Amino acid sequence: MESDSPRSETQTDPLINPLDELCHDLHSLQDLANRGAWRSIIDKVARARALSLLQKPHDHLTYLAFNALAFTKLRRFNEASSELDSVEDLDSSHYRYETYPKVYPNRVGSMVPFSLRWLHALIPIKLGQRQQGIDRLYNLLDFVREKIRIKEDDNLSASVRVWRKREVFVVNCIIGHHLSHKEFGVCLSLIKTLISRDPEDPFLISQLGYIQLQTGDLEGAKDSFLKAEGDGKNHGSLSEVEFKNLANRNKALIYMVGKDYVSAVREYDVCIERDHSDIVAFNNKALCLMYLRDLSDSIKVLENALERVPTVALNETIVVNLCSMYELAYVNHSDIKRTLSSWIARVAPDDFDSTCTRT
Repeated sequence: MESDSPRSETQTDPLINPLDELCHDLHSLQDLANRGAWRSIIDKVARARALSLLQKPHDHLTYLAFNALAFTKLRRFNEASSELDSVEDLDSSHYRYETYPKVYPNRVGSMVPFSLRWLHALIPIKLGQRQQGIDRLYNLLDFVREKIRIKEDDNLSASVRVWRKREVFVVNCIIGHHLSHKEFGVCLSLIKTLISRDPEDPFLISQLGYIQLQTGDLEGAKDSFLKAEGDGKNHGSLSEVEFKNLANRNKALIYMVGKDYVSAVREYDVCIERDHSDIVAFNNKALCLMYLRDLSDSIKVLENALERVPTVALNETIVVNLCSMYELAYVNHSDIKRTLSSWIARVAPDDFDSTCTRT
């Protein structure tokens, strides 16, 4: 929620942020979402609506947000759009706590979950209406920055941190869409604006380096990665392990661009030794080994990742790469991929795209 009451200072989630003590059976919804049980969420919402369990205005909005998110995760974008169409203007007085003083005494502000605003911008893009979606993302960014200004004026430091996270989240969404259309100038401008407010954040500076690599600015990327590493003391919002692995992965990327795959593998090995759940390191190490024509070991790396940390490693990129390696390495790759597909069917969340195995 976006309540302006003092109690909202305790909120930290950058995407869905309803008030636990107010929403009907919220913990159950959150647990289902954490487990990727999106179909169960849709069933739960339908049941709650049918039994009239949602008594307060914010209950309806919170359940609608989970429902729209579940449809989106399952790539049922038309149904997600229909959910959103049932909501009036998100800034309507109907969705403010002070409109219902008897229901929400001493509480003011919007009860609209931030995720609902984000989905309102995302869904048009998923339905092929890119310009409308991009416009809404920029409007959302303006909305977030205005919230930051208000919270700063009111000296609400915890709320400022939440909205800063949301700002980075929205900017990253916008950058992702511009990158997909090779609109690099806009991406560089957006990330540099974020960096100007936090010039020593290693995560943001690394993102600048990744964009520079895509533009072919290798020297610029090297400079950014060196700056991100700094003296090793400023971790930003990252833990020490996350920071060190970020630095090693950045070095490995430079090696990969220079086709020094052996050195890149060494950097990724350091990451994996330090953090057994660093899936980016697993994936990129496997790719380096494949480029070195060591298909057997590259397959072992990804299989090991899926075995050791399946809840983290099971994503479409890992599986697509593994299946490509099977196709290159084995004559009977169809049987092997079917075995993999059977395992995925047992353990994957509802939103996993099983077609990525190409069986």
